[in-house]
Formats: sequence, C-alpha cells, structure tokens
Amino acid sequence: MPEQYQDSMKGTTTIGLVFLDGVILATEKRATMGFMIASKKAKKVYQVADRIGMTTAGGVGDAQQIARILTVECSLYQIRRGRPITVGAAATLLSNYLNQNRYFPYYVQLLVGGVDEHGPSVYSVDALGGSTKEEEIVSTGSGSPMAYGVLEDRFKTGLKEDEAIDLTIRGLIAAMKRDAGSGEGIHVVVITKDKYQELGEDKLKQYLAKTHI
Repeated sequence: MPEQYQDSMKGTTTIGLVFLDGVILATEKRATMGFMIASKKAKKVYQVADRIGMTTAGGVGDAQQIARILTVECSLYQIRRGRPITVGAAATLLSNYLNQNRYFPYYVQLLVGGVDEHGPSVYSVDALGGSTKEEEIVSTGSGSPMAYGVLEDRFKTGLKEDEAIDLTIRGLIAAMKRDAGSGEGIHVVVITKDKYQELGEDKLKQYLAKTHI
C-alpha cells in the first residue's frame, strides 16, 4: 500500500456558533486519505437527540461509532428519566466515554451543540475526553485557523439566525480556499427550541450568492 494511504491525514473544518436563539453547526464535505480525496460527500454532522447535534473531525470509522453510541445513550436517557438530555449532559457523557477509552483512543475532535432548558450552547470534546463549553464560537480541524480568522473578526454577541448562518458559511469558505483537507461542499444545521433543520441546497445557494470571499 502506498505510504500516503498508510499515513491518513485527517483534514476537515467544523464550526459551532451560538446565536441569539440557537446554535449553528456546520462542516464541509471532503474526506481525505493521505493526499487522496477519499470522499466528496462525507457526513460530518449527526443528529444525536431531538435538539442536539454533533460535528466530527478525525477518523471516519471512530466518528461514526461515537455518533451511534451517543445517539443511543441520549435516547436511553430520555426513556429512563422521562425528559430530554441537556446539551451539557450529552457532552459530559461523551467526555466520560472517551476518557475511559484513552489507552485505545478514538481519534476524533467533536463539537456537541444544541438547545435545551438552559438555552443554546456548544461544547468542544477532544479524543481524551476533555470537554469545554464554548461561549460563542468554536472551530476544529485542519482548516480551523482560517475559519477563526473570519469568525473572530465578524462575530458579535446576539446575532440573528440569518446573520449567524451567513457568518458560518463565510468561515467555512475561507477554510476551504486555503486548507487542502477541506472542500467539496457545505453542510449547515440550524438548531433552535423549535427545530433541528439541515439547510437544503437551494437555501445554501442563496447564502453563497451573497458571499464574496
């Protein structure tokens, strides 16, 4: 097997952004294997509960397994306790699971975001189980430095939904232009107390049409 396939360079860009009424979770769609683009339609945002989503960066197999585990655990929580799991509890559960497997780690960097009784929030969880609540914006993956350049410059507290979507897309596009591990397309999820919505292609085109970076 060629050396570049053995050394999997896992590049991606994921963004979590807290706006006035909810959370935006977004990623691009490229999956790489060394210097080869392995997929142009990789799924990197998963719905794990009614109003909670998770973005993934890292090994595809590890990420998919973690998404399945967290989805089941969130469902079990609701069945056993009779109420939806909070975003913080989901992040803690995920953190505990990853920490227990630290000697045989899952190679992932995850964002868990959504809306619960406490309002909108997003957490960053690393491969060893470290969990951090992010107050406003967070980005992971090889394209995150470029995304942060746009997000830090333009973010302001209390963004409306339309403004938050626009800013998130601008951050992703900046990363996709300069990071070889990011590209192909955009996946955006909007979570509020009333919806978990994946933006369709037509809606994305409307935002992309007014983005000139």
